[in-house]
Formats: sequence, structure tokens, C-alpha cells
Amino acid sequence: MEEIYANVKHPKPSPNQAGPRSSERRFHGAALLCLGLLSVFLLAGLIGLGVHSAELSALKANLTERLQASDNEFPPLTVERDLLNASLVEITKELDRLSKQRTCPAGWRMFSRACYLLSSESGSWEKGREDCRDRGANLVVIESTEEQKFLSNFTTGGTQAWIGLTDRDKEGTWIWINRAPLSLQPVKYWRKDQPDNGDGYKTLGEEDCAHIITGGDEKNWNDLSCDTTLRWICEKLV
Repeated sequence: MEEIYANVKHPKPSPNQAGPRSSERRFHGAALLCLGLLSVFLLAGLIGLGVHSAELSALKANLTERLQASDNEFPPLTVERDLLNASLVEITKELDRLSKQRTCPAGWRMFSRACYLLSSESGSWEKGREDCRDRGANLVVIESTEEQKFLSNFTTGGTQAWIGLTDRDKEGTWIWINRAPLSLQPVKYWRKDQPDNGDGYKTLGEEDCAHIITGGDEKNWNDLSCDTTLRWICEKLV
């Protein structure tokens, strides 16, 4: 038996076939090559990251410095907001205080931002003007439709009262006592066919001063001689 097995020839490995040890060597070589390349890439990345990190650190330091300088130059937004809120509170308090003080003297009536007084005595247009001045006021200047409506209903019974409107300086050119010209809008408040400067009746004299007739119709302005005895309406701001 031993002789039989001794005569059996074992096949030789083909020269094109690598043995197990040769394959392992090639595998380990490829792995080492990959690891080497990866190490090179990692090293390059770390170097680049280090440079980039330094740039970021420098940028951060620069921004921090600029922010600190900005904080020193301008108050923080929260501080600015608090200051504005505090100012707003003070302004509101002041407005409340002023609104409480906005009252008219006894006998005067308030409308909008002004006080009005219908005189108890009568006299010429000039006397009315002087009386209003003595009271720290002036003959009323009507500047809006709302004010005209208010004065038209100031009293009942068709009271006639001087207002601060005249054409004494130039006939036909009506101006207010504060030198403001008569605008086109109030022209509609004249009574029919007024102003007429006496309509040619010499006995009436020159009608160079205007008055209002309270108690109803808003077309209630008329011109009369400035020496006519009427009551007057004073106005002063509050």
C-alpha cells in the first residue's frame, strides 16, 4: 500500500495561479497604499483647516473689536428703546397735564383749541376790538366751516355781534384782524347781496366792518358802518 501511494505523483501548482500567501501580500500592499494616500489627504486637510481656522479666529477677533467700538460709540438698542419709552411716558404725562389746564375762563366757551366770549356790552367795532385785547384775546377770526357752524349757534334769537373782518384799508378787499386775507371758502357765508357797502345809501355811511347774526342760518355775515353799536365776539387760544 505504501508503495502504491509512493508512486502517486502530486500535481504542481500552475505558474499563473497565485498561492494564498501571494494574494494576502497583494491585499495588504493595496491597503497600505490606500492608508498612505488617506494619511496624505488628512494631513493636507488638517493643514488647510488650520489655516482656515486661523483666518476665522482673526475675523472673529476683528468683528468683536468692531462691535465693542460700536457699543462705545452708540448705546445698545435696548438702552435706546428704554430711553425712548421713558420719553414717551413723560410726553404723555405732559399732554395729560396740559389737557387738564386747557379750560376757558368763566363766561367763555371752548371750541377746538380756542375760547370764545360774547360781550355783555355793546359798542363800535373798534371798541369791541379794544375790549378783546384787554382780555388777552381779539375779535374772532373764522377759519373753518366747523367754526362758522359753532358761532352760528353761539346764541339764539338772532344776536348781532362784531367779528374781526374789515375792508377799511381798501374798499372791497376784506381781511381778518390778524391780516389774513378772506379766502374764497367763507365768501358763501355772506347774506344775500352782501356785502353792499350801504348799497349807495349815504345816510348809512361806509360799511367797512363785518358782523355775524347768530341763531340759525349759516349765511349770516353782513357789513355795517364800523360805528354801529353792536355786541362782539372775542377769541383766544388756549
